Amino acid sequence: MWKQSKSHQSGFTLVELAIVLVIIGLILGAVLKGQEMINNAKAKNVINDLRGVSTAYYAYQDRYKAIPGDDAAADTRFTGGINGDGGGTIAGLFNATAAPVAGATTESNKFWQHTRLSGFMTGSGSNPPTNALGGVVGVENGITGTLIYGMIGPMVCTSNIPWKIAQAVDTTIDDGNSTTGTVRAGTAGTVTTETGTINAYGVSGVAVTTTVEEGVHTVCMKM
Repeated sequence: MWKQSKSHQSGFTLVELAIVLVIIGLILGAVLKGQEMINNAKAKNVINDLRGVSTAYYAYQDRYKAIPGDDAAADTRFTGGINGDGGGTIAGLFNATAAPVAGATTESNKFWQHTRLSGFMTGSGSNPPTNALGGVVGVENGITGTLIYGMIGPMVCTSNIPWKIAQAVDTTIDDGNSTTGTVRAGTAGTVTTETGTINAYGVSGVAVTTTVEEGVHTVCMKM
């Protein structure tokens, strides 16, 4: 009678399993690092937008001794320029897209016409540009009784910013807290600001979600 031999069972050795786990760890690390790099790049784009608009605002003032958007002599400076009322503030919401009209109370769209015609900003027309996240970049003025996240004065705002990127922007150029400093944010959706401060994120790095758009904020920087 033939003696039946035992079959040899094949499987992974501990060394092979360790190698597989190391490879998986490297892949996950690369994915996370890649996502971090993407978020950092988006944050830098947002920062460049905020600083670029602020620079154009002050450069225009320095050259023409007037506030872009509010400039009451824009029609004499530029062909096709539409005057603001010269009241000393930029009236209107930061996402205004209506065609600029002389004497109209909305001046936030005229800001883009004035700065573009003067060469301080690129593009054409009077519509606000979009940011790298599909939101709107615009200007708005906080005034007594209608503050912007508790701030008063000219602001540059940008919308549709995920909370991690919003906090990265705030941490880089301010204090990392949505309720304090010169960079603040709210949770009212993609193209809205509030009068009061909103605890959208803080130094603990915790996002506050809303029923409007979870974790997506409008960020405003005082110019």
